[in-house]
This record gives sequence, structure tokens and C-alpha cells, in this order.
Amino acid sequence: MTAPGTIEIREVKELTKVADNEILLKIKRIGICGSDIHVNHGKHPFTKYPIVQGHEYSGEVVKTGKDVVRVKPGMKATGRPQLVCGICSACKRGDYNVCQNLKVEGFQANGCAQDYFIISEDRVLAVPHSISYDVAATIEPVSVGVHSTGRAGDLKDKNIVVTGAGSIGNVVAQCAKARGANKVLITDISEFRLEKARESGIEFTSNSKNEPFGDATARVFGNEGFQVGFECVGAEIALQNLVNFIEKGSRIVVVGVYSEFPRVNYGFVGEHELTLIGTLMYKHEDYEEAIRLLDKGLIKTDKLITNHFPFEEYSEAYKFIDKQGDRTLKVMIDL
Repeated sequence: MTAPGTIEIREVKELTKVADNEILLKIKRIGICGSDIHVNHGKHPFTKYPIVQGHEYSGEVVKTGKDVVRVKPGMKATGRPQLVCGICSACKRGDYNVCQNLKVEGFQANGCAQDYFIISEDRVLAVPHSISYDVAATIEPVSVGVHSTGRAGDLKDKNIVVTGAGSIGNVVAQCAKARGANKVLITDISEFRLEKARESGIEFTSNSKNEPFGDATARVFGNEGFQVGFECVGAEIALQNLVNFIEKGSRIVVVGVYSEFPRVNYGFVGEHELTLIGTLMYKHEDYEEAIRLLDKGLIKTDKLITNHFPFEEYSEAYKFIDKQGDRTLKVMIDL
């Protein structure tokens, strides 16, 4: 992507050499996510152009360096797109997902939107044969769900609200259920996305265009209220609704990416002793847990994959997403 909305397809020299700790992957699927769309619109705050996109992917191991033991040629694999420094205070305490010098492939470093891609062993993950290349390319967003729900503490028997039924909101809701939540309500303005949530096992939904937020939570939770909120839209009104209606002493995890700074009722945050929690991406163990949940069928993402485009029509995929709006979820690029 050389500029917002402008994609160039180029022929490059084929990759043949890998270092001792590297893996050469033949990319099979690339998922387009909301952050990619922000880049396409020129609204991602931490991306400069030109940039090779792609950070949700699956591929086949083609070649490995002599020291690699995690994967072998012929295996399915995916990988974390985080490039970290390893020397900052965050990295030293194990929080490399918030590395002070973090670069993410597809945003601050070139990503996987190419036939062949090299990744270091510390970031690669083997994918079981039972998981298709399509589903394997959703391991990244599921890892976001695993990490963000872990940030909220113990969810067992708690009532949960997730604002936003896009791909991330959907998997966050599924992960909350997998962690033992009591009732999980997901809200959105798209009936299509809410239907996809129901197909994915999320029983309680609300269309915010037709039902006020307070009415929805009262209908689902009654006098129990809800104790944890996940804001997965990146919209001011969604965050305000959670702050205004959540039970006192509760937690709100901010997952969405905001193109503009939201206003929040900090009177409620203070007087209700609410905790606002940030979350960024994931760690390696979140990927491992995402693969386990998908392999066991505890998380389902096949319903989220709504469209496929060949690699040569990458630009058309973005145009389709812009045109279809709320009638699409996860669009896959096929190589």
C-alpha cells in the first residue's frame, strides 16, 4: 500500500535462504481486519506508507533453518506479527506485547501479503492438521480475544457485555463464554453481524438501532446487572454506554481502536470505582491457547469468514468491504 487506498502488486525476487533460526512459509490465506481497513482509509495512527500489509495469516512450512525444532517442512503454521526489542523494561518483565519499540508486521514493518514470507522461530506456531488454512488465518484475532478476556480477571459466573459484533467482538464474546462467564450480551447496529454472533453460540444479542443499551441490559440481566464490559467498536457512544450502565466496582476492557479521542464520564469512573483496562494484541501463550480452543471446537470462526478474494484482487476486497459495510465480517485473501 503506497498511499491510503492505493495498492501496487510487484514482482520480487523469490526467497530461498533462511537463517539458522528462521522459517520460510508459503502463504495460503490472509485475513483482512479492522486495523487494515483503518490503514486503507489513512486513519491508522501508527502506520506510515509505503507498507506491505498482512498480519493475520496461515501458510505451509517450505524450509527451515538448521536450528529450528518447532516446525518442519510440510506442516501448517502461523505466526505472531510482533517485532520487539527485547531490552526495554516491558520486554524484560515479559510484557513484550507492549514493547516500547514495538513494530507490527503490516503496520510498522512489512507484512505477509506476499507469496513467501520469512519468520523467526520464536514467533512461529504449528497448526494442527485438523484446522483448515481458512480457520488458521483467524488464530490471530482469536488470540486478541484470549488476551483481552484474560485482562479482565476471573470471568467465571460473571455477566458480560461486549459492544461490537465484528470479528473481534465475536471472538471476545466466545472467549468470555469459554472462560466460564454466566450470560454474555453482544450489541451492534448490524443485524447481519448479530445473526453471525448467534450462529457462533452467543445467545443474547441487541441491535442498538432498535433497543436502547439500558433496556437491553435490563432485559438480559434483570437485577443482576453486568460486571465486565468489553468495548470492541472504537466508538465513543459504546464506551459511554458501558461506563454509564455497568455495575459499580466493575471492569471495562477497551479493545477497539479509536480514530478520535473518546469522551468518558470520569465522574462515574471515579465515584463508581470503575477500572478501565487497556489491552494490546497478545503473547505467545495466547496464540497457543487460541489454537487449543479452535482445535477443541470451543471457539468457532468458520461462520465469520464471509468472502474470499484472490491475491491479485486485494484492492477489490477493500472496495467490497467499503461497499458492503455491515454485510461482511472476515474477508480472506487467497494465495
